Amino acid sequence: QVQLVESGGRLVQTGDSLTLSCAASGRALSTYAMGWFRQAPGKEREIVTFITWDGDNTYYADSVKGRFTISRDNGKNTVYLQMNDLKPEDTAVYYCAASKAGGMLRWDRTYDYWGQGTQVTVSS
Repeated sequence: QVQLVESGGRLVQTGDSLTLSCAASGRALSTYAMGWFRQAPGKEREIVTFITWDGDNTYYADSVKGRFTISRDNGKNTVYLQMNDLKPEDTAVYYCAASKAGGMLRWDRTYDYWGQGTQVTVSS
């Protein structure tokens, strides 16, 4: 079992930067692909970004490309989401997730473990 805990979400203003953290316990994250998803009110959960277990490959949704950066520190068993130039449309609950098998990492069904989420609100 892997327990994931997100932190760092808060109220910010348009154009601000924010870093989310996802700390894992129970097992080492070094063999898991990690993803960040988000869900805005009234909308379906969507992929934001993912990183493969070895860090060699990343993916970003078009809406965040060039503004968000995913990274991982396997020594600290933590994954980060650096968010720059935040916009009101980035307002959502952000979830991190871990996938052992990898594969279709844009799909939430690929992931085995999920955190409880952290709220990011961007005011205009």
